[in-house]
Amino acid sequence: MAKKKNITQNDIISFYMDYVLEHDQQPKSVYSFAKHNNFEETKFYEYFGTFEAVEKHVFKAFHDNSTATLHKSEDYPEFEPRDKLLSYYFTFFENLTANRSYVVYALNKHKNNLKSFKALAALKSSFTHYISELGIELIDIKEDRLDKIQNRGLQETAWLQLLLIMKFWIDDTSSSFEKTDIFIEKSVNTSFDVLNIAPLKSLIDFGKFIFKEKIKMN
Repeated sequence: MAKKKNITQNDIISFYMDYVLEHDQQPKSVYSFAKHNNFEETKFYEYFGTFEAVEKHVFKAFHDNSTATLHKSEDYPEFEPRDKLLSYYFTFFENLTANRSYVVYALNKHKNNLKSFKALAALKSSFTHYISELGIELIDIKEDRLDKIQNRGLQETAWLQLLLIMKFWIDDTSSSFEKTDIFIEKSVNTSFDVLNIAPLKSLIDFGKFIFKEKIKMN
């Protein structure tokens, strides 16, 4: 039988996901994996160096597919950051649900320590970049070093939030994962309420006013 010629990166990802679900383990070698799916071994190395690299790209692909879907909407660019993030989460978890058997297989044994799971490294990089581009309003400290720390803290907090939702979703047994949808909405709304800096800005401005007036009076 002639080998398959037009093998794409997504084809290899799909082959890999199917293989581990069917065999409950990684392929023994790239050679056996390519032979099993009837394509040349060299095609694998055009896209990936190891099976671990494939695993990392699986979760990044879920993110990429989610953001691509969102940007097809004419309304999405006009959303407020809160609504953009809600839309992202709902779309991302739709992608996870469509591939739930693989995702649960890959994450279940790490679900209590997802933060250190190396297969999520590429997802984290893409997701935290997405968060940085949302335009979430933070306090204008006017100090570059502190601004960087503040932005980094926002990205890390959002990443922990995503991991928490993923863990909840893995354990969710409700129909259509409706409890996860509720959890997403409540966690995002709560986090943005915490980030509501208008009252804090007012307090800072008031403090500056009092400080200046005190100096004048002295």
